[in-house]
Amino acid sequence: MARTGRKKPGLRVLVWLGVLLAALTAVLAGGTVAGQASWAPKLALDLEGGTQMILAPKVEGGSDINEQQLNQAVAIIRQRVDGSGVSEAEISTQSGRNVVVSLPGTPSAETRNLIQASADMNFRPVLLNGDAAAVPPESQTPEDQLPKPTAEPANSSDTNWITPEIYKQFEALDCNNTPEKSQRSDPTKPLVTCEPATDKSPAIKYILGPVEVKGTNIVTSSFQLQQGAQGAVTNDWAVNIQFDAEGTAKFKDVTQRLNQFYVAAGGESGTDPKSQFAIVLDDQVISAPRSLAVITDGRPQITGGFTEQTAKALSDQLKFGALPISFDIQSEQQISATLGGEQLRMGLLAGLIGLLLVVVYSLFQYRALGFVTIASLVVAGALTYLAIAILGWTENYRLSLAGVAGIIVAIGQTADSFIVYFERIRDELREGRGLVSAVENGWKRAKRTVLASKAVNLLAALVLYFVAVGNVRGFAFTLGLTAIADLIVVFMFTHPTLQLLARTRFFGEGHKFSGLDPERLGAVPLYRGAGRVRTPEDKPVVVRTKNTGAAAEAERRMTIAERRLAEKQEQLAGSAKTSAKEDK
Repeated sequence: MARTGRKKPGLRVLVWLGVLLAALTAVLAGGTVAGQASWAPKLALDLEGGTQMILAPKVEGGSDINEQQLNQAVAIIRQRVDGSGVSEAEISTQSGRNVVVSLPGTPSAETRNLIQASADMNFRPVLLNGDAAAVPPESQTPEDQLPKPTAEPANSSDTNWITPEIYKQFEALDCNNTPEKSQRSDPTKPLVTCEPATDKSPAIKYILGPVEVKGTNIVTSSFQLQQGAQGAVTNDWAVNIQFDAEGTAKFKDVTQRLNQFYVAAGGESGTDPKSQFAIVLDDQVISAPRSLAVITDGRPQITGGFTEQTAKALSDQLKFGALPISFDIQSEQQISATLGGEQLRMGLLAGLIGLLLVVVYSLFQYRALGFVTIASLVVAGALTYLAIAILGWTENYRLSLAGVAGIIVAIGQTADSFIVYFERIRDELREGRGLVSAVENGWKRAKRTVLASKAVNLLAALVLYFVAVGNVRGFAFTLGLTAIADLIVVFMFTHPTLQLLARTRFFGEGHKFSGLDPERLGAVPLYRGAGRVRTPEDKPVVVRTKNTGAAAEAERRMTIAERRLAEKQEQLAGSAKTSAKEDK
């Protein structure tokens, strides 16, 4: 049998697929060694269990909460949770009064604080700051030396806001021991509060002036790597804020005043706290940047020692902080995943049964060629598994029971791609081509069908993902992910593997166990791919291999339809001869 083309066609593609798998494995291994990732995918609430929090909302001013406010609370809490990277969370109302938030696993302190955080976000100028520890009573400032207001405060940065009572409260405050949460502060009066400690800075306590800009004036916020003076991107993270028209005008006036304190203190070498503008959420300082310039466009940028995680956390707090309702965690309990775990076991059992049926059918229908299907499914499974595990680490994606269902459904869709390809090759062999040529021509015909099929799958998954909510999105996500993995495997494994196998004696000469036996090529399979099944009208087409010369070449070039027409003509001719003999 003549063989043309490259000596090792497809080998380079297989090498690149190996590089891709090795790279994904190395990324996941690196995250696991660093203690940030795990070899096992993260599981959603229905499979792992988690934490259920019942939040009791409080409306500003003490009025009763209405249905519209509660629905708005649910929508914004969902935004906060999704923005923090927690997937497959369940958020609902209870008895028209409370909000129930169920999160997979154990939520971090940042996630818990983000959910609980009230809408009382505002911007206050800093009047005074100091160490977090409380001043011992014997060391506190004597009564006659306490600061005394000399006049009515001219603005929110005026130190005349610091009364003796405010200063005593400031000295007695201990930020190292979390103070009990009191009632919401009066936005028209000064506030004594803390900025909690972080990995890079200790806790700080402040005396803040009255509110000057409200959180409701924030349109949006984002975080990004900071740009240097020449426009080059640095390794420092920054948080960007965008105010509405009212907030832009107010923020311009405030930064104009604060920048004067900054310049008077000597710029970067200065330490005047009155150049700082505190961002306050739920009466607690989350950041207190200095005003380095007058911001006229309402788009300030906060810099200074952020990591990607801390920049994202601050951006989320600013973006979703304008909720008109505050929340208290009324109860918190761990919830079990016993039901989800049982369903997972049943789902995995169904998946194994389906996989086994695909394997049995492939081996029965395609003999040794069926092992290519099995190997392709293994590679597709490895790609999908690594992708889900890495997404769980980087994007906090969690695999739900619906997602498992999407993977199980994809087994049949993946096998269907291989069947379409194999049948195209067998069609080419029926037309008389050699196996090497049949693989290439069959691939040209099959890949159009495979691409069209996967395009439909991806489109359906995208529509379902963006239209649906809750667990249905998990199903759509894994359905789309496996479709992409299927395309990678068909293009980078199945076709290159067949290019190599076509040049072996076992497959190239049509061994009876290869699945390419000439004596069986005329048989129409029970399942022909793309949803087509064999009908009673599909009669076997016998491939004649003993003819020689021009007749054999002409037969090899005949299409299936032409062969069937010739067979019908032969049958009619045979019937005519039989009738003629009977007449005689």
